[in-house]
Amino acid sequence: MTERSTGPGPRPKVPRLLEKYELDGLGDELEARWTDPEERTGLRTLADRFNERLLEAALESANVELLTEDVGHLYALLTEETGSRGEQLQARRRLERADVDVEALTDEFVSYGAIRTYLTAYRDASLPEPTPEDARRRERRAIERLRQRTVAVTESKLDRLSEADRLEVGSHRVLATVQVVCEECHAQYDVSKLLENGACDCD
Repeated sequence: MTERSTGPGPRPKVPRLLEKYELDGLGDELEARWTDPEERTGLRTLADRFNERLLEAALESANVELLTEDVGHLYALLTEETGSRGEQLQARRRLERADVDVEALTDEFVSYGAIRTYLTAYRDASLPEPTPEDARRRERRAIERLRQRTVAVTESKLDRLSEADRLEVGSHRVLATVQVVCEECHAQYDVSKLLENGACDCD
């Protein structure tokens, strides 16, 4: 989609940074990922993606060599989302030795709100209206994540009890299922199957 001007006043932060760091195509990527009806990417993830690309461009400009996979880790250190205080300080000093103004750089990192404003107000992007199938598919994925979490937590608890000699159990697997019983047609379904079908036997 073609970007448009928002009228008089200071230029929005995201398009200004896209131009400053010559991040060609990133605006299109952000919009495509946000509006994808199958695998929509959230605004917070898009903000992290934008900031990592900005960081990568700044490092290239300063001739700081990094592996692609290291950019994400460095970004997490600079935003204090990972690592010890010492590791975070070491990362900053490494960039400062390469004449990178770390404070100015991190001040340019954008929030998810800035990404939302850029997509909706600057690019006129909007989320597609979900179909009933899209809505069921989204909820099925959410339920599946919860089911997997339940299995993982249960396995961890069993292992802890076993290691402390408080539980005797042989080789085993943990299974977690969610069943839905319709009290009118008396049909019973695995929740994933019900969401896939879109209706019970009452229909």
